[in-house]
Amino acid sequence: QVQLVESGGGLVQAGGSLRLSCAASGRTFSNYAMGWFRQAPGKEREFVAGINWTGGSTYYSDSVKGRFTISREIAKNTVYLQMNSLKPEDTAVYYCAATSVVSIRKGVYDYWGQGTQVTVSS
Repeated sequence: QVQLVESGGGLVQAGGSLRLSCAASGRTFSNYAMGWFRQAPGKEREFVAGINWTGGSTYYSDSVKGRFTISREIAKNTVYLQMNSLKPEDTAVYYCAATSVVSIRKGVYDYWGQGTQVTVSS
């Protein structure tokens, strides 16, 4: 089992920045690829960013590419999502998730956090 706890969400004005953190505990964190997903009201949960188990490969959705950066700090069992140039359409609950191989498909992720709310005002 892997337990994931997100933090760092909040209210920010358009153009601002936030950094989300996802702290992992349980089974060996470094064995897992990690992903960030988000879900806005009335919408499907969508892939935002992913990172492989070494941290050497990262993946982004087109909507956040160039604005968001995913990273991981294995010694701290933590994955981050740095979000810059935020837009109102980035408003959603953000979830981190763990899987064996990074994917944009939410169905392959084995473990999920409880989510953290990000609200971007215009």
